[in-house]
Amino acid sequence: MHHPEEEEDYDYESLGSNTTMLQNAFAGALAGIAEHCAMYPVDSIKTRMQVISSNTKIIQQQPPVTLRNLWKGVNSVVLGAGPAHALHFATYEFCKDHFAANSEGHHPLASAAAGACATLAHDSLMNPFDVVKQRMQLRDSTYTSIRECARNVYSKEGIAAFYISLPTTLVMSIPFQSIQFATYEFFRKVLGSEATGYDPKTHIFAGGLAGAVASSVTTPLDVVKTLLQTRGTSSDLRIRNATGFRDASTIIMERYGVKGFFRGFRPRVLTHMPSAAISWSVYEYIKWLINVQSNPEKSQQKENFVSL
Repeated sequence: MHHPEEEEDYDYESLGSNTTMLQNAFAGALAGIAEHCAMYPVDSIKTRMQVISSNTKIIQQQPPVTLRNLWKGVNSVVLGAGPAHALHFATYEFCKDHFAANSEGHHPLASAAAGACATLAHDSLMNPFDVVKQRMQLRDSTYTSIRECARNVYSKEGIAAFYISLPTTLVMSIPFQSIQFATYEFFRKVLGSEATGYDPKTHIFAGGLAGAVASSVTTPLDVVKTLLQTRGTSSDLRIRNATGFRDASTIIMERYGVKGFFRGFRPRVLTHMPSAAISWSVYEYIKWLINVQSNPEKSQQKENFVSL
């Protein structure tokens, strides 16, 4: 039997299917830029803590930390995060629908698989921008623009420098994003968003918890990735000639032991908790806003939300 009042309820689970791939991509691009820009200074601190150097004299001679130099390289993130996150979220929504993760109940494996597919697309596009970002984040970096940094890296180390960390990045990012997406979807449903419709508090809490869990588990891989992406700036020949994941892991283990794989753990978690909360809440809001705009009969709900 048809119930007219059911059409007036805002079906949260239909958000992904009611928005087009282009709209999902647009929402994802805004979410990615907001996420990275908001937490960029903390990410810079994390990168500097993870960089390994055997020369303590060089470390002592490095310039003092200022808020201004903590923002170096943010242009690279803005330039790369927009298209990379657009591809990321569009792929995620497509795969989530394809794997039936949108159906009623909890589907962690389907959500994780969709997150893994989205990560492959995202990281392949984002990795060169991430290399430039981390080179500019270094405390002793003298680069004044992303073009200068990219040109210098290319001329000295070749195109391979932009992709040497990609295998490690994928090894880290696939479990990270799989855990994050599965955890987010789980907490989003547990916290009541599935039943109550669009709820910003749910997206913030679920996103923050997902970011904390995923970043905690994958910190060791992030330390290895940072070593590989910044190896060209090191005065240590062993680090400078690191050829991949195994080589980098051996160096870290020899220098610092197991503790070395958790360098920058706190700022990494402190970066990903709020950044995931920001990313998911912005993404879900933009999708909701697009959906409301395309459904005039639901404009009353938008007005009620804005008035809160």
